Amino acid sequence: MISTLTPSTHRATFAIGHEQQAKRVVDLLTESLFEGQAAIAAFEGPGGRWAITMHFAVAPDRAEIRELVRLAAGDDVADATTFDSVAAKDWVKATLDELVPVHAGRFVVHGAHDRGNVAPNMLGIEIEAAMAFGTGHHGTTRGCLWLLDTVLRAYRPQRVLDLGTGTGVLAIAAAKALQIKVLASDIDSLAVRTAQNNAGLNGVGGRVRTIRANGLAAPEFASRGPFDLVLANILANPLRQLATPLALQLAPSALVILSGLLPHQARGVVAAYRARGLLLVRHLKIEGWSSLLMRRAR
Repeated sequence: MISTLTPSTHRATFAIGHEQQAKRVVDLLTESLFEGQAAIAAFEGPGGRWAITMHFAVAPDRAEIRELVRLAAGDDVADATTFDSVAAKDWVKATLDELVPVHAGRFVVHGAHDRGNVAPNMLGIEIEAAMAFGTGHHGTTRGCLWLLDTVLRAYRPQRVLDLGTGTGVLAIAAAKALQIKVLASDIDSLAVRTAQNNAGLNGVGGRVRTIRANGLAAPEFASRGPFDLVLANILANPLRQLATPLALQLAPSALVILSGLLPHQARGVVAAYRARGLLLVRHLKIEGWSSLLMRRAR
């Protein structure tokens, strides 16, 4: 597992009147402190006031920090500055441990703490608490899983590709539901390792083949294709750019599930794939994100 432990830090916090003043104070403090001595952040709070927080790896000289705040923001703000410490904590793991299982058709994406709570008639997908992305809670992942479940109720593809696999959720879902081998690719080597680890964790390590690839030129695509189901949860621009090479990898009547789109981007993506012979079957919107199911015309 990748360590995501955040070390303990020391913190100084104060509030200030408005955005422009907050920006000016942050700039002054940044110039006054040694590089790397502190991380400074400003957040808007209730009533338009801004909270400014300085995080220090080593306990700072409080009198010195108050004096810097006094020079930057005045006596009242300096006198009201508070100091405390933040204990070491694995914030990613803590966040994932608090996430409730996500249901999408027959699929349930869950953490290790909910492993025993997946109903026997559901397909559980456990995501290791090592990465913050791809937990299934995002609207794009849920949309893809819903569409995948819909597809598999009437269709049994034999050659499946998960393009831009991330944590491997979609590849794992397809491998579990179909009991077949699935090819999963990503441009990021860490994502490839994470997806393979998650596939093993879910008992489909032998069925999910993960590769690092930019685009669709790698030899594995030609040897595993043509694909009759492609899952691509990426972003609008890459999806448009991949329309031509992806269409060349499709079997007749293949289905393609595309996501990572804002609703206003869906029309452009649909047009790009329609120009390559694919027709829109369904447009699903979840939590402000669009997922598309398209079919290659006969």
